[in-house]
Amino acid sequence: MDDKVKFEIEFPIQASPQLLFQYISTPSGLSEWFADDVNSRGEIFTFIWDDSEEDAKLIIKKNAERIKFKWLEDEDAPVFFEIRIQVDEITKDVSLIVTDFADEDEVEESKMLWENQISSLKQVLGST
Repeated sequence: MDDKVKFEIEFPIQASPQLLFQYISTPSGLSEWFADDVNSRGEIFTFIWDDSEEDAKLIIKKNAERIKFKWLEDEDAPVFFEIRIQVDEITKDVSLIVTDFADEDEVEESKMLWENQISSLKQVLGST
């Protein structure tokens, strides 16, 4: 298996951390913007898009702070995806920090995919 490259993107977003957390950590929240449908059995989340289905294991869930998943197909690789909520102490501006991994030649494509996903999330939230 090729080594994947880690990347991080920051998205300013106008929403409370508590509300955002609902959208990044629950199957119903995630199915509003991340996938067509999301089911969970314990710590295993099934993400459904059109004709494909991917299972991910919930590794970390910290209320109003972050969520971290590992795709089951990448079980042997040190890769994951994480969505972190960051609040600026001074301005109180809220950002989502996405950390993910992609093959070296697919990093830009993956970043664009996340930009589209976060754009959907902002629409759902009515955020600009």
